[in-house]
Amino acid sequence: MEMNKKVLVTGADGFIGSHLTEELVKSGHEVKAFVYYNSFNTWGWLDTLPKEIMKHIEVFQGDIRDPHGVKEAMKGCNAVFHLAALIAIPFSYHSPDAYVDTNVKGTLNVLQAARELDIDRVLVTSTSEVYGTAQYVPIDEKHPYQGQSPYSATKIGADRLAESFYRSFELPVTIVRPFNTYGPRQSARAVIPTIITQLLAGKEELKLGSLTPTRDFNYVKDTAQGFIEIYKSDKAIGEEINIATQQEVSIGELAKELVSQINPKAKIICDEQRLRPEKSEVNRLLGCNKKIMQLTDWTPQYNLAQGLAETIEWIRQNMNRYKTDIYNI
Repeated sequence: MEMNKKVLVTGADGFIGSHLTEELVKSGHEVKAFVYYNSFNTWGWLDTLPKEIMKHIEVFQGDIRDPHGVKEAMKGCNAVFHLAALIAIPFSYHSPDAYVDTNVKGTLNVLQAARELDIDRVLVTSTSEVYGTAQYVPIDEKHPYQGQSPYSATKIGADRLAESFYRSFELPVTIVRPFNTYGPRQSARAVIPTIITQLLAGKEELKLGSLTPTRDFNYVKDTAQGFIEIYKSDKAIGEEINIATQQEVSIGELAKELVSQINPKAKIICDEQRLRPEKSEVNRLLGCNKKIMQLTDWTPQYNLAQGLAETIEWIRQNMNRYKTDIYNI
C-alpha cells in the first residue's frame, strides 16, 4: 500500500484513535479525524495534542450512527481506520441498544460508504473480547467467537459484517483485533488506570473486581504502530489479524506490580460491585501474534514494565481528569 495518502480515522477523539492519529501524522499522512459531535465543541483527546501535530489534522464532527455524516467525512479519503465504538463492558449490561446502534450500525455505515466511494483500504477495529475466555492458548484468529457481554456480541456482529463486505463486494477490508491496550489517555473504566489512579490518590485500600483473570496487554504506541503496519501490507486485505504480545499477566499480578511501584503499603481488596456475572467474565486472554509477524513488519517496542512506567508518569500529571472516588463503568 502506497503511504502518505489521505486517511480518515473514526473515533480519533478516543484513547487509541488519538494515538493512531498522532502516529499517522508523524509518518507523513494527511489525516481527517472523525470526532463525536457535541455542543461543547470538544474534540476529546485531540484537544491535548501539540499544535504542530494538530495543524496537519482536519477535524470532522459527526456521529458514527448517521450514514450521511459518515459518507460526507469519507469523501476525498483513500483509506479509513474505523475505531469509533462504545467499549465499556459494564455499561453494555444496561444499555445494549446503544452498542448495537454504535458498533453494528456504525460499522455498517462505514462499510457502505467505503463501498460507494470506492475506498482503497478499510481497517475495522475488533477486540480480543470477541473470543471470550480462551478455549486454547495462544488464541489465534481461528479461535471460536463467544459473545460474553452485549459489548462483545456487537463487536462480533461488526466483524462479520466487515467480512461479508469483503466476500460479497470485494471491499478491501482488514479486521484489526488488538488485545488489551493500555497507556496515556485511557479512561478509568479500564483496569490499569483504575489501579494507578487509586494508588496515586493515596488510597490504602485498592478496590478491584476479580484478580484471577489474565490479559495480554499492548502498550498503546505498539497498538497504533500495529494498525499502520497492517495498513502498509497489501497481504493483510481480507484478513483478520491479532495485535498481541503473546504474554499474559493476571490482574492480581498486575496490581501487585503497580502497588510496589507507587505505594507498597496499599492492600488489594475485592469490591463486589466490580465483579462481572460469572458467565460473562473473560478468565483468560493470551493472543497469538504469529499472523501479524508474518504479514507485516510489526514488532512490539515496549515491554510491560516500560509501558506501565510511562503510563504512571502520564497519569501523575493528569490526575485532575480522573474521578477516583467512584466506580467508573
